[in-house]
Amino acid sequence: MSEELVYLKAKDLQDLMQVKFERAGLLPEHAQEVAKHLTYADSRGVHSHGAVRVEYYSERIAKGGTTITPNFSFEKTGPSTGVFHADNAIGHVAARKALDYAIDMAKENGVAVVGVSQMGHSGMLSYYVDIAAQQDLVALAVCQSDPMSVPFGGTKPYFGTNPIAFSAPTNGERPIIFDMATTVQAWGKILDARSKDNEIPPTWAVDETGAPTTDPHKVRGLLPISGPKGYGLMMMVDILSGSLLGLPFGQHVSSMYADLSAGRNLGQLFILINPSYFTDLDKFKANLSKMIDELHENSPAPGFDQVYYPGELSEIRHNKHEETGIPIPTGIYNYLQSDVVHNNQYDNSDAFAEK
Repeated sequence: MSEELVYLKAKDLQDLMQVKFERAGLLPEHAQEVAKHLTYADSRGVHSHGAVRVEYYSERIAKGGTTITPNFSFEKTGPSTGVFHADNAIGHVAARKALDYAIDMAKENGVAVVGVSQMGHSGMLSYYVDIAAQQDLVALAVCQSDPMSVPFGGTKPYFGTNPIAFSAPTNGERPIIFDMATTVQAWGKILDARSKDNEIPPTWAVDETGAPTTDPHKVRGLLPISGPKGYGLMMMVDILSGSLLGLPFGQHVSSMYADLSAGRNLGQLFILINPSYFTDLDKFKANLSKMIDELHENSPAPGFDQVYYPGELSEIRHNKHEETGIPIPTGIYNYLQSDVVHNNQYDNSDAFAEK
């Protein structure tokens, strides 16, 4: 049976998470950015990257695996390229600061390729490409993660969920946004199902024998999307966000739970394009808005009420939650309200172990 839910206004949820991060040791401005990011995810129904992550982040922060006062630096390696050195700061803050450099570079030079080196987990990639699209830029973001996915034809996890996000501006209020893991579902979706005691589809993951499972508590490996195609994409992401930055790759990427007193050393890559360097910006945005209109006019298939553009359902959920409040499992809400920083349940455990 699913756990009962508490409905919170975005501001209230963000404040609860910020307090927890500050108690764990984050600087107030860093705690605010991470809480804002996680609220963005929960408000759009992507609960796998929202409040369900707070206790894990808090335990890593408290145990020293996140640099509290990082020595950030930006190394400009060319007119349109650079590396943001994150000093193993919490990833949401490091990636957000690196994005600002990429935005300025793309506006000035037409394109920007900026890597983020040695950071912690950075959350939901659509958060960053959304910001870039609001600046009239086309954006692509990729990020490596710890090995949790079995390769096509294999049984042992090698690559991570290695997400890809894309955005483009329109002449409407909201951009087109596409954000996906290269596994059928992100690990956070499994965590969300565990927190709510829900079953998962048999196409998401496998158990310790390699057989498909519907029990999120028995997951021991995630499956790549579309078999060999997803497998190829996750390798591409690992190369772009890991090897390209001189960071560990594949099975050598640090586990999220292996040692919470050590930095993750993860990598992320932003590729930003200024449409005005290639075409008329207003025409470009108008064409994308027309594309959306034509997609909406496409006759829905049986079982569907409408054709939506990428990111639209997330925005619909966001608008709904502004009225009804954001649903949070009671157990997570009780933890957020408590004085407990963490319950010492993540450190040195297997990536798939029950917490």
